[in-house]
Amino acid sequence: MKPTLLLICILLSASLITACHPEMSHHHSDSEEPSFPANKSAIEDVTIPLINTKGEKSGTAVLSETFKGINVHVIAKGLAPGEKAIHLHEKGICKIPDFMTAGGHFNPDHKMHGLKNPKGPHAGDMLNILVPENGKVDVNVTAPFVTLEEGKKNSLLDEDGSALMIHEKADDYETDPAGNAGKRIICGVIKK
Repeated sequence: MKPTLLLICILLSASLITACHPEMSHHHSDSEEPSFPANKSAIEDVTIPLINTKGEKSGTAVLSETFKGINVHVIAKGLAPGEKAIHLHEKGICKIPDFMTAGGHFNPDHKMHGLKNPKGPHAGDMLNILVPENGKVDVNVTAPFVTLEEGKKNSLLDEDGSALMIHEKADDYETDPAGNAGKRIICGVIKK
């Protein structure tokens, strides 16, 4: 093939490149979704109820496996307005009134707390969420260091499960062990 013709083929759309080089044809239609590795798409979402310190249902969270980690979609109500820390904790036990039964942050690599900590972060550390004046949140947060894939060291679905926790204050992203985030105010059990 002449260099000029090759250059024209490269500059044209994918369908014309296929016409120039039939061996590149994959019969891909524009309506097809890109295919994902089976192990990611086969991992089912986990939906968990969230409770407040009185044991009342305050919302739900849906955890979904993605290529960037786990997407945590939180829908909750009855929160004081302002920035709040949200973390994943090591045990799937949410006993009222203080949720201390959930243990510390999920931290299989034994690092220090904080997304800005040079010796961190915990696998359960995530960015803060912002609660508007009406006290209701509908937010997505990414947990990049964990998975729902069973059998992995960083799986939230280990033997004792894990917990999703919202704290009363913002995480400062540095202070060990919990970023000065204050009391645990919302908890949800993550189990198989």
